[in-house]
Amino acid sequence: MNRHALAFSTVMLATAICVVLVMPAHAQFTLVKISSDTLHNSDSVHKTEVEPDFFSWGNTIVGTFHVARVPGSIGWGSADVGWSTSTDGGKTWTYGILPGLTDNYKNGPYGWAADPSVAYDAKHKQWLISTLPLAGQSNSGLIGDVAVSRSADGIHWGKPIIIDKTHEDDKNWTTCDNTPTSPYYGNCYTEWDQAYGSGDVLMSTSHDGGLTWSAGIPSADHATGLGGEPVVQPNGTVVVPFNGGGVDVFRSTDGGKSWSTTVNVASFITHQDDGGIRTGFDLPGATIDGAGKVYVVWSDCRFRGSSCPSNDIVMSTSTDGKTWSPVSRIPIDHVNSTVDHFLPGIGADPATSGATAHLTIVYYYYPVSACNNSCQLEVGFVTSENGGKTWTAGKQLAGPMKLTWLPVSDAGYMVADYIGVTYTQGKPRGIFAVAKAPSGAVLNEAMYTTKEPLLASSNEQQFSSKGEKPVPGAKSDHEMKFYLDDEGRTPIPPSRLIPPQKQK
Repeated sequence: MNRHALAFSTVMLATAICVVLVMPAHAQFTLVKISSDTLHNSDSVHKTEVEPDFFSWGNTIVGTFHVARVPGSIGWGSADVGWSTSTDGGKTWTYGILPGLTDNYKNGPYGWAADPSVAYDAKHKQWLISTLPLAGQSNSGLIGDVAVSRSADGIHWGKPIIIDKTHEDDKNWTTCDNTPTSPYYGNCYTEWDQAYGSGDVLMSTSHDGGLTWSAGIPSADHATGLGGEPVVQPNGTVVVPFNGGGVDVFRSTDGGKSWSTTVNVASFITHQDDGGIRTGFDLPGATIDGAGKVYVVWSDCRFRGSSCPSNDIVMSTSTDGKTWSPVSRIPIDHVNSTVDHFLPGIGADPATSGATAHLTIVYYYYPVSACNNSCQLEVGFVTSENGGKTWTAGKQLAGPMKLTWLPVSDAGYMVADYIGVTYTQGKPRGIFAVAKAPSGAVLNEAMYTTKEPLLASSNEQQFSSKGEKPVPGAKSDHEMKFYLDDEGRTPIPPSRLIPPQKQK
């Protein structure tokens, strides 16, 4: 049954809404609204957009995100998946809805959709948006399939191609091998986990720009988990960080024909964020620099004290996907501050690497961690131009927002399970959901980026966490539970958790 009241054009020219924020010295940015919920189905909370991803190639930037979140009282996902594209390096934006995915737009076969990510296949000149179209809703015993939509220009999108149709899947992600000298140049890889089936994290490969895909292949040890973000090194090695009860990784060195056993990067030690916000799935964010160094970030409290009063953003790195650095703290602010940081997204400039790699992290935060029911949600960022050796201080990009301005998912107030950062011709930008005061009962949450790139000011002070050590005995301030699905309904069996390394 088609639940949308009106048909809408696939392409809608966005009217940029710019807001100048009051910022600390040298940190004033102009917010640009790059999309808006235009759907009218009856079973969504409208004027809401959540959970974005970002990718750039040349002067083109493509963002993708949920549109019209379904209330947690009836199910999961959103009415459809949206896109917003700039073909001039972020000066102007065009946005719309993926056609043929859900019955809320262009007669798609699915009711809802979720979990978008975006990639570009340089060999075949195709943009790909990976999605999780939802085969079943509220207590149906089914969950998602895995699909990909293709576009030659990031604006005109075809109907989705189904990669997996078992109705048992969750948390997909797609990436492509864009290094011409790689033996697997032009391969694209999609990850998901079979949450309602085997529990395996699975990988599928395409050799033709996303037109056809292999069957899903598990890691050699049949790793279970959630939220993988595969990245591809210049030599063609694919590295897949994910949450398997800790930050875990497997990889492929043969173009996706087979996948290694899993190694543990680090355990999760986390503070439970106040206010009932949806942050409890601990999904790591990943990026890769021009030489193939992999950077993985997540929220963690091991540097904050044995009582775990708030989270930092922390990072581990690897040049081969097998050996990982000790966990280091991103010095966004002082370790004794009251700030609670979560939901990080990270990007690296692919034209830089190693000791001169340019990195940017965008994240959400509470200025005061112990905020109970009066939490103030904000968006911030930090940047490094020396491979993470030093960082700028944290700067506010958006907020404050009240949590009651956000849609309520089945796991709490929602802005995202992940957010995106990308570099365009050396200029970093983030994509993130910003909520403003509702108009009566109608919410006002949409996707934003910034007019200005997120660069450090000249002579800006830099900060290092060198020499900092995790607090002995630090442990999570709540019972840690790990799931195969991001609705928290299917726990990972203890027998299938990857054994954690000693605290690093």
